[in-house]
Amino acid sequence: MNQGLRSLYAAILLSIWVFTGCGSDGKKQGEPADTPVSGTIHINVDESFKPIVSELIKVYESNQPDTHIIPHYMPESDCIAGLWPDSIRMIITTKALSEGERNFISDSIKVGTRQTAVARDAVAVIVNPASPDSVFTMQDIREILEGRFKKNLIPVFDGVKATGTVRFIVDSVLRGGKLTPQAVAARSSDSVLNYVAAVPGAVGFIGVSWIGNPDDEEQKSFLKKVKIAWIESSYTQGKYILPVQANIYTKQYPMVRDLVYLLKEKHSGLGRGFANFMEGEIGQLIFRRAYLAPLLRDFSMRAIRLNESPQ
Repeated sequence: MNQGLRSLYAAILLSIWVFTGCGSDGKKQGEPADTPVSGTIHINVDESFKPIVSELIKVYESNQPDTHIIPHYMPESDCIAGLWPDSIRMIITTKALSEGERNFISDSIKVGTRQTAVARDAVAVIVNPASPDSVFTMQDIREILEGRFKKNLIPVFDGVKATGTVRFIVDSVLRGGKLTPQAVAARSSDSVLNYVAAVPGAVGFIGVSWIGNPDDEEQKSFLKKVKIAWIESSYTQGKYILPVQANIYTKQYPMVRDLVYLLKEKHSGLGRGFANFMEGEIGQLIFRRAYLAPLLRDFSMRAIRLNESPQ
């Protein structure tokens, strides 16, 4: 065999060794394609949490520039359905799965799951700035939702089924009551804001992370278009409060819910890294600065003025 053929043969053997020993990204076969500090993953997120999750991802990717977290914002039921494909590593919703549900998922897809509530959110009630009605008891809210209120007020949601906000309203507010057929289904949370801004008789129900941060320029612009309603306190009859951070944390505001992630990952990868980040000090500070209530770090809660006192 001449020298040229020997060199070609050696090059072919080396190529075979490299191809069989490593993946196309340079990793060895069987080695995970991502780590907590590198790689790409897809996650499903309840659309109610788009502002806060977008901020969390932005900070995480800034701190770990070799990572890419691709969020898919959608109704809650679609988030949960997305647990089955291998391509979705994590979901973030308001629904904590039961132990039985998690065991069923683990047995079905042969992957363990990790679930943690990392912050507390609230459903804010918004009205048109021209509306004379901006102070409600929870009985008023139920009557509006059922179409029995003394005035013809129209409830508006980010969809009328399958969303986390609608499920919360049906399960935790109506509790067996039937949602009025007059309820309006907007396409998204920002569509709820725009509908209420345009229709004086509309009453919107929206995650507070869209409207509760007076330091966010976009949310400040929303607050020029709509008004946040005052709701009677869970603990003090006749006291009306806003969904501000301290009231959410103490559950004085009557419509609170947890932000929960569920992770399915066979290795310690980027999903685990992002989960640890949300649980850690920086992630919890981001929740705090967004005026949600962090659940895993003991920070002082701030009372803020979003509006003038109810008349």
